[in-house]
Amino acid sequence: LTNSSTLGAATEHSQFTGLSNYVTLFKDPTFPKSVILTIVFIVASAIVGQNVLGMVIALLSRHARATVSKAVGLMVLLAWVIPDVVGCYCAYAFFAQGGTLSIVGKSMGLDLSGTLYLHPMTAIIIANIWRGTAFSMLMYEAALNDVSPEIVEAAHIDGAGALTTFFRVKLPLIKQSVLTNLMLTTLQTLSVFTLILVMTGGGPGTNSTTLPVFAYQQAFKFSKLGYGTAISVMLSLIGSAFSLIYMRLLEGKAE
Repeated sequence: LTNSSTLGAATEHSQFTGLSNYVTLFKDPTFPKSVILTIVFIVASAIVGQNVLGMVIALLSRHARATVSKAVGLMVLLAWVIPDVVGCYCAYAFFAQGGTLSIVGKSMGLDLSGTLYLHPMTAIIIANIWRGTAFSMLMYEAALNDVSPEIVEAAHIDGAGALTTFFRVKLPLIKQSVLTNLMLTTLQTLSVFTLILVMTGGGPGTNSTTLPVFAYQQAFKFSKLGYGTAISVMLSLIGSAFSLIYMRLLEGKAE
C-alpha cells in the first residue's frame, strides 16, 4: 500500500498510496499472463505431473525386484536431495542449446536445440516434475504400505484385476494421503522461483514469467518494492484459494 522503493526518495520516506499499486497491477498486461502461467505450471507439474508419476513409481516399485526398486528409488531421490541451485543448473544444462537434449536429438535427426527458447514453460514443467516427484513417491509408498493386504487379497479373490483393485480398493483407502500430498505439492510449486530464474529468467519476453518471478522483477530489478509486494499478496491469495479447496475436501473425507 506504499510507493516503497530501493532507489530514490521513496527509499527512506515511502508514502501511503492506498490501492494504487493494485489498480496499476490489474491494468498491467503482464499480470493476467503471469496468473495463467502460474496456474498452468501448478496444474501440469504438481497436480498432474508429480502426483501421477509419484504414484506410478510407488506402485511399480512394490511389484519390481528389490534391486530394480532400490535403483529407481535412488535415482528419483537424487533429483530431490541435491542442492536447489545445482539441480536448477543441471536442468538448464539439459535443455540449453548444445546441452544433453540437443545432443540426443541431433543423434536421432531432430533439432531440439531451441527447446528452452521456443517452449520455455514446457521445459520448466518437466524440470520441476523431475525435481519434485520423489516427495510424492515417498508419500504414496507410505500410504500404500498401510493398505491391508487382506483387503487387496479379497478383491483379487472376487476377480478384480490390477487396475480395478487400484481404483476401487486402494485409491479410496488412501484418498486422504492423496489430498494432503496434492496440497503440499501445489504450495511448493506455487513458490518455485530459483528454477525459473536459472533456466529462463522469466523469458523469452514474459513467456515464463510466473507470479514469483514477476514479483521479484518488479521489486528488485525495477526497484518497485511496494508494487512487487502487491504482486506477492496476489500470489498469497492464490495459494490460500488452493489451500481452502484442499482443506474442504479433507474435511469432507474426515466426515
